[in-house]
Amino acid sequence: MYKVVSLFSGCGGADQGIIGNFVFNQKQYKRLPFELVYAIDIDQKALNTHRMNFECGKVVCGDICAVDSGEIPDCDVIVGGFPCQSFSTVNPTKDPFDERANLYRQMARIVKDKKPKVFIAENVKGMMTLHKGQIFKRVIEEFENAGYQTYSKLFHAADYGVPQKRERVIIVGIRNDLNDILKYDFPEETNKDNWVPLSVAVPELAIKEEKYYFSQRAVQGMKNAKNNMKRGLYQDLNQPCLTVTSHLAKVSLNSRDPVLLVDPQRELYRRFTPQEAARIQSFPDEFEFTGSEADAYRQIGNAIPPVMFWHISDSVRQYLEGVQQKII
Repeated sequence: MYKVVSLFSGCGGADQGIIGNFVFNQKQYKRLPFELVYAIDIDQKALNTHRMNFECGKVVCGDICAVDSGEIPDCDVIVGGFPCQSFSTVNPTKDPFDERANLYRQMARIVKDKKPKVFIAENVKGMMTLHKGQIFKRVIEEFENAGYQTYSKLFHAADYGVPQKRERVIIVGIRNDLNDILKYDFPEETNKDNWVPLSVAVPELAIKEEKYYFSQRAVQGMKNAKNNMKRGLYQDLNQPCLTVTSHLAKVSLNSRDPVLLVDPQRELYRRFTPQEAARIQSFPDEFEFTGSEADAYRQIGNAIPPVMFWHISDSVRQYLEGVQQKII
């Protein structure tokens, strides 16, 4: 088993992916030879969910800036989706040099100190283009200065069987001595021209619980809004969903967040249920979320899609096994 340290773990989307052993959309994602030995996040509620779903050597709620690398066990792989709000193109007013934006340096610090064979970092698409790519260049240089050859790619989750149009940057770092032995290759797309539709996550449009429906006042407000408002993002069940976010509990009909049109004639719209949102992110149905529905929505929206991350993790498995064969 390869030992894994999970930074910024949240509820465990990446961790579900790297462990495997789950079913999504009637497909089995096999158990991968990775073992969680340490997970850290600043959100206690997300870690409550993590503890419920994973066996992990040590789970820490705390600020990664205050964690000494010596407290973290030795490992083969470090994974982490460092906070991305500052890099998001959805809110370009965010300061890309604020405290959260510099958290990648904390991940690089730990990578440099622990010297894992591989690290996997995840972030939003906007990180590649902000300030004409200077932010992304800075991130890459930080990891390469830690002693790693980096491989980066913009992943589209729908290309890997996730029923969602979600684009994320993945950076895989290979320790220089191993990179000299074997180069790394990203996994091939499994669903490039065969995207999984939203209907996989939403088997029935009409549900009984009134709390998921928007009021007629909200519908009228959308109709009265200015023409340039981002509205009408109700989803086609035959296509993947638009990107879900941590704001799922607060979506409005005048936002960029996707909603469901239940009945055009009666003008009935509703938001996703937590289970539907989890399926859109490719969590298996047996994955349990603790806390309130608002807590679950936030954890789901912030997560890395497990199915997409499984494919990345499996490519890392193949790489590590390939290195071992060459050494032998």
